[in-house]
Amino acid sequence: MADAVRSGDIDGLTFINPKGLYDPRPNAYSHLAVFPAGWRMILPAGQGGETEDGVLSDDFETQLRQALTNTQTVLAAAGAAMSDVAKFNLLIVDHDEDKFGVVKQEFARVWGDRKPAWTLIPVPALALPGMLVEIDVIAVVPQ
Repeated sequence: MADAVRSGDIDGLTFINPKGLYDPRPNAYSHLAVFPAGWRMILPAGQGGETEDGVLSDDFETQLRQALTNTQTVLAAAGAAMSDVAKFNLLIVDHDEDKFGVVKQEFARVWGDRKPAWTLIPVPALALPGMLVEIDVIAVVPQ
């Protein structure tokens, strides 16, 4: 299997980028996440960029950082960390190249070279007025 992938196993959670597909790592993700049988799956609700008191910044980068912080908080409540994220969906209102640049920068800060599988979904609006981003993760941890 080693000659079929460009990335390997990290603590049992494996991110794979098969040969025959383009290398997505410069765009901050991997094509596939695989975890061992018997691991516990954690499925939190999507997390937006609102603070604990419900305030949403008008700034995309600020909301994205807060959404990442909120995701970290909700995962911690289940005994997981951002490094346990296997797959997620990222919903962005009015997505453009500038926002994608911020996403890549923030994801490099959070995940470094460890690139989870994820899907970017441009949307016209989200649940709350002024909400610009939402992160919907699947995390996995050993039993």
